[in-house]
Amino acid sequence: MPNQVRDAQGHVKGTAPDRWRTLLVVAISQLILVLDSSIMNIAIPRAKVDLGISDANQQWVITAYTLAFGSLLLLGGRIGDYVGRKKIFIIGLLGFAAASALGGIASTQGLLFASRALQGVFGALLAPAALAIISETFTVPKERAKAFGVFGAISGGGAAIGLIVGGTLTQYASWRWCLGVNTPIAIIASILALKFVHESKAEGNKTYDIPGVVTATAGLFSLTYAFNEAARKGWSDSVTISFFVAAVILLAAFITIERRVANPLMPLRVITERNRAGSYLGSLVVGAGLFSMFLFLGLYLQVILGFSPLKTGFAFLPFTAGIIIFAGVASQLLPKFGPKPLMVPGLIAAGIGLLLLTRITPETGYFTHVVPSLLIMSSGMALVFIPLTSTSLHGISGHDTGVASAMLNTSQQIGGSLGTALLNTVAATATTAYAATHTELGKTVMPFAMTHGFTVAFKCSAALLFAGAVVLFFFINIGKESLVETEGVIAH
Repeated sequence: MPNQVRDAQGHVKGTAPDRWRTLLVVAISQLILVLDSSIMNIAIPRAKVDLGISDANQQWVITAYTLAFGSLLLLGGRIGDYVGRKKIFIIGLLGFAAASALGGIASTQGLLFASRALQGVFGALLAPAALAIISETFTVPKERAKAFGVFGAISGGGAAIGLIVGGTLTQYASWRWCLGVNTPIAIIASILALKFVHESKAEGNKTYDIPGVVTATAGLFSLTYAFNEAARKGWSDSVTISFFVAAVILLAAFITIERRVANPLMPLRVITERNRAGSYLGSLVVGAGLFSMFLFLGLYLQVILGFSPLKTGFAFLPFTAGIIIFAGVASQLLPKFGPKPLMVPGLIAAGIGLLLLTRITPETGYFTHVVPSLLIMSSGMALVFIPLTSTSLHGISGHDTGVASAMLNTSQQIGGSLGTALLNTVAATATTAYAATHTELGKTVMPFAMTHGFTVAFKCSAALLFAGAVVLFFFINIGKESLVETEGVIAH
């Protein structure tokens, strides 16, 4: 085998006996993170009653987590590169376990919000370390494709699983278990990581870019918060505009700093390589289109069709099943055809699935109008997630693996925030306009108006996915030969 590189124990990287156990541990950690992005959505109504959370403050149950997570990912990736990915991975797991336990016993809304923010902080350490560990462990192309297949299946289907788990725990136990369930799982994963995960870290200069840390973190926080405020107060609100302006200034300063410092937080070489740049743009668009789909379809099922929380969770099961099945297909096809022939048709198929959702009305059925769309979307997205994870790390040096991994997560989180804010505004505007022009429906107008708002949002989501297909078509130029030729690059 060419490019064989041995670790400290003498195993050839990518063929070490523990590599699949390592993947199991990383898969558990990724599942925890993805579940946590959706598991609390169904629990919010009961948490509000229990802790006296107002309608104005309820969004902080979700936003406290996403703000901390999205704004600290780049720093978390760099810390993992320098301190050691295994060490930071375990610290992230244990910290996440503690923060989840704190949220599970929260007696006030302030304590709940704080615990969610802490989950985001430790998640920002955990996520880039997990992806970097896969890249360091699997260097044989076919095995790496399988590993990314598992990772992509969890990333794509985990949000739907979170809705099912959240609905089950909320309905039959307590909303608190939506947080508390993370604690034992994370502790078990950290124990397994001690045994099966091998340490790796960046070589060379390991100084921290403090000005870059401050401007990037503050800039990403401002951008994420601005999108959140746009969804709540509107795009023209003074607070929204102020945070957008601050984000532009801070991120511009960050780029200027990164061009000049000797050891930048995010080396521009990470994002200027065309395949990685296309991957990050693609991830941004996928996050924008997909996050909002879960939001609006969940509202349609509960508010319009009258599904219970648990039934709503199970209603997303076809999406999860499609992701898992086609992730296996994608992992087999990736080494044979390369990433572009999978990703571009995959995004087009997912966009078509979203367009099919525009047929829903308050009088249409779940099995006839929702299930086919979920299956088409999930099959398409599975063909995107696995190659996208691989191309985002194409040709990256071991020194930058963590920060490149963090960029993929950061772009998806920012995309999710942008898409949710933008499409929530689009849906609300369309709902209001429909209600104003269909007064003849009387008291029955609102279900039709709300559904119309959802379908307009689905059209915009589909347009975003089609735009993503165009981006990937022009940016990605890795062939199957390149995947083979780069075997062992990360190990070096």
